[in-house]
Amino acid sequence: MESIDVLILAPVNSYLEEELDKRFNLLRLWNFPQKDEFFKDHSGSIRAVVGYPNFVTDREFIDSFPALEIISSFSVGVNQVDLAYCKEKGIRVTNTPEVLTDDVADLAIGLILTTLRGICGGDRFVRGGLWKKGDFKLTTKYVMHAGRL
Repeated sequence: MESIDVLILAPVNSYLEEELDKRFNLLRLWNFPQKDEFFKDHSGSIRAVVGYPNFVTDREFIDSFPALEIISSFSVGVNQVDLAYCKEKGIRVTNTPEVLTDDVADLAIGLILTTLRGICGGDRFVRGGLWKKGDFKLTTKYVMHAGRL
């Protein structure tokens, strides 16, 4: 079976790198300080690119890999990928949609409760030793009506 060259643009979690390494010839861009030399030696054989949203995969980038078949964004968004050009060239584009949707919702609710209940202020009060000088003004669910928010 032929070995497929996969270019990974930035470090990702070790599990993903290990799994890609098992299946493909994984080329880690950060291991090649001479980028021009790297592209000269490898651009013709790279069939897949794994990247992050901060790496622009525009027309020029895409054209530098004549054998490119797929770009996989290790993120929710693909706003840095020229989707129209990829479609024109028959290059698939993937991402990880909704991978953090529940976590973001949980965090949003947590931040709302933290704000409404003054949890950060209470934390500063305790860590600063202010509890030795007096009581912390407790907050209630009616804080917004008291004009404290």
